[in-house]
Amino acid sequence: MKLTDAQWKILRGCIPEPKRRVDGKGRPWRDTREVLEGVLWILKTGAPWKDLPLRYPPYQTCHRRFQQWVRAGVIEKILETLAEDLKKRGGLDLSECFIDGTFVPAKKGALAWAKPSGERAQRSWQLQTAMVYLSPYPLKVLKKLRSRLSKM
Repeated sequence: MKLTDAQWKILRGCIPEPKRRVDGKGRPWRDTREVLEGVLWILKTGAPWKDLPLRYPPYQTCHRRFQQWVRAGVIEKILETLAEDLKKRGGLDLSECFIDGTFVPAKKGALAWAKPSGERAQRSWQLQTAMVYLSPYPLKVLKKLRSRLSKM
């Protein structure tokens, strides 16, 4: 996934620049934009880290930096920044939201969700989108945006 200059301009402030060692030893850090593009490719495709294409930095670098960003709250800040930008441009309306559960089959008496079989559930963008919303990060971002909206 290639970020445009406009997209990078929005996200650049969310990601702290890596600090160089004082003694000057070690390898130089890979470009933050390239690493973010690699991370976004993995998140978009759902592929294993080892399958990261060669046009991105090594998968170990992308994975390690992704873990650092998650622990430091950078990924949450990126999602919040993107949601704010989308809201400013009129692409996000939080006045009405709903969840459609028609593609979530449940087995009778099961305590946990069962993975839908390929014949029963659609494999489409809707399912992928639902999986994103099951992640804890978008929920936090939407709650923050909703609370700001209610204060207005």
